[in-house]
Amino acid sequence: MAHHADFTNFHTNDRKESLELVLQHYEALSSEQDNWVANLSNASSLIWYAYHSLKVPVNWSGFYITSSEDQLLLGPFQGKVACQSIKFGRGVCGKAASDQITQLVPDVDKHPDHIACDGETKSEIVVPIVKEGKTLGVIDIDCLDLEGFGETDREALERLAELIVKTCKFY
Repeated sequence: MAHHADFTNFHTNDRKESLELVLQHYEALSSEQDNWVANLSNASSLIWYAYHSLKVPVNWSGFYITSSEDQLLLGPFQGKVACQSIKFGRGVCGKAASDQITQLVPDVDKHPDHIACDGETKSEIVVPIVKEGKTLGVIDIDCLDLEGFGETDREALERLAELIVKTCKFY
């Protein structure tokens, strides 16, 4: 008998394959559920376990959700406690939300407006979740290594953002 927790078993050392499994597992888990809290909670867990199975030292994976016209609010996540709200345009998450462009930051100390929720973070990727021109939120992942993320991550996480738009009711 299969259990939901079985979706967090990633048995591959290939990054692209592991991230493809995240997408497949997310689709399966969200197939009969449209609540954004439930789906994004599972998505943050899938991301966390996928990277940890690859021995990528991700220290935070989760979401910030648009709470007003120019404000992101902390959503489901895995990791240490985090900043609770971020204005559009501020920091990496705020820039991704306002510009609606993925932010791939190889060294957060060199990013001019990085908001340090965890001083141990060295690199970050933030992917906007956009529907009909409106930013619904962002996927945010932090890593303890410099250059923790690259093009493979960007492509897979942008596909995840598209799946989230299709599977979640935010209001």
